[in-house]
Amino acid sequence: MSFKIAIIGAGSVGFTKKLFTDILCVPEFRDVEFALTDLSEHNLEMIKAILDRIVESNGLPTKVTATTDRRQALEGARYIISCVRVGGLEAYADDIRIPLKYGIDQCVGDTICAGGILYGQRNIPVILDFCRDIREVAEPGAKFLNYANPMAMNTWAAIEYGKVDTVGLCHGVQHGAEQIAEVLGAKSLSELDYVCSGINHQTWFIDLRLNGRKIGKDELIAAFEAHPVYSQQEKLRIDVLKRFGVYSTESNGHLSEYLPWYRKRPEEITRWIDMSDWIHGETGGYLRHSTETRNWFETEFPQFLESASKPIDPAKRSNEHASHILEGLETNRVYRGHFNVKNNGVITNLPADAIIESPGFVDRFGINMVSGLTLPEACATTCIASINVQRMSVHAAISGDIDLLKLAVLHDPLVGAVSTPEEVWQMVDEMVVAQARWLPQYADAVPAAKERLSKSKVQTRDWAGAARRNVRSIEELRAEKAALKHAV
Repeated sequence: MSFKIAIIGAGSVGFTKKLFTDILCVPEFRDVEFALTDLSEHNLEMIKAILDRIVESNGLPTKVTATTDRRQALEGARYIISCVRVGGLEAYADDIRIPLKYGIDQCVGDTICAGGILYGQRNIPVILDFCRDIREVAEPGAKFLNYANPMAMNTWAAIEYGKVDTVGLCHGVQHGAEQIAEVLGAKSLSELDYVCSGINHQTWFIDLRLNGRKIGKDELIAAFEAHPVYSQQEKLRIDVLKRFGVYSTESNGHLSEYLPWYRKRPEEITRWIDMSDWIHGETGGYLRHSTETRNWFETEFPQFLESASKPIDPAKRSNEHASHILEGLETNRVYRGHFNVKNNGVITNLPADAIIESPGFVDRFGINMVSGLTLPEACATTCIASINVQRMSVHAAISGDIDLLKLAVLHDPLVGAVSTPEEVWQMVDEMVVAQARWLPQYADAVPAAKERLSKSKVQTRDWAGAARRNVRSIEELRAEKAALKHAV
C-alpha cells in the first residue's frame, strides 16, 4: 500500500529515525512516502541522509523527501506527525529562569506550571497554522498525530479550534508499566496487564494484574520500597502512591511540579528528589539535559549513519504509538494503546471537554476508546485542577487575552502554592515581554506590559534553585565521553 506521511519538526534526528524505522517494520508500509519538514535545512540534510541510507541498505522502494516548505510536505499527506518545540531552547530557558526568580522551582516545565503554560502560548498559534495547512492541502480526513508538549493544550487547540482529526501521543504510560513489571519481578512486560487513565503526565494505573492476579496497593508499595534503585529515585511517586492508592505514570521530577505540595519550599524539594539523573527532580533538569545534548547529533552523525546501514529488525520496534496506530488503521491488525483525545464521557468524573489519556483500540474503524472509566476521587481532583488551568491557557492563547493568561498561571497548583497574585502578574508580564517574538497573539499587550515592568515594585530573587547542577559545555561532554570509551 502507498500513502504519504509528513513529519513536522523532523530535524529531531534521533526521534525521527526511531519513528521511521518503526513504521518500516510493518511489511505493508514499504511503499510509503515520508515527507520531512523543519525550519533547519542543515538538520533536514542530516536526517535525510540517515533515512536514505536505511532505505538503500534494506533495498526498499520507500521515498524520502525533505523541505523547509511545510505546505509542500503536507500536500496529499494522510498522516501528519508533529514533534516541534516552538522557540527552541532560548525560549525554554525563559520558561525555567524567569519563574525561578519568583520562587517557582520547576524540573521540566513543559506541561503546566508557569513554564508549561507559556510553552503552550508559543505552540498553539503554530499548531493552528499546521491545522490550516492540513485542512487545505493534506489528504481529506488526514489524521494529525501530535507528539509535542504541552500535550493536552496542543491537542485541545488542534481539535477544538484547528478542526483536524487529532490524537496526542506520549510514552509515559509504557515507561511506568515497565517500572511496575520490574518491581513485581515479572519476567517480561507481557505478564503485566493494566488499565491506566487520567490526563497526559497525570495518568494513573487504576487496575493492575500480574499473570491475571490483581495487584493491590500494599503489595505495590512494598515492591517499590524494596527496589534498590526506585526506592531512592521515586520517593515522591511512592509517597503519592501511599496517599492516593495508585501509581502515577510520570517521573519523580515531572509529577512533583503538577502538585502543590512537594516543591513549595527549598527544604521540601531536597527531601523528595534524587540527583542521580535530571528526571528525578533536579531544578531545571530537562533544560540542562537539553542544553548539554543540543548538538550531540553533530558528533554522533557518523555513528547514526553507520547504524543506518544495518537491516531493520522488527524485533527492535519501539513502543512509540505512531507505527502501531498506522498499522491498525491501515491493516486492521488491532492495537491497544493509551491515547490523548477529547473526553466526551470516556472518564466519567472528568469534564467532557478535557483532553484525557486513556486506553483505546485501533482498527480500520479508527481509534475506539474504552468508555465508562472512573478515577479514584483524589486522582480526579488532581486532574481537574490541571484541566481547569489547561482550558484557561488554551482560551488565552487563542484570544491573546493577557489577563486570562495571568489567571491561568495564578490557578496553577504549584504557582498558587508559592506565589502571590502580585508576583504572578509581574512574572507573566516579564515572560510575555521576553518571549514576544514567539507570541504574536500578545503583540498588542506587550507595550503595556513593558510599561508595567518599568514601574514594578515586586522584588525578585537571584536564586539558582533548590537542587541544580552546572550546565556543562558540549566540548566537556565530548571529552568525558571519549575518556569513558578509552577507559572501557
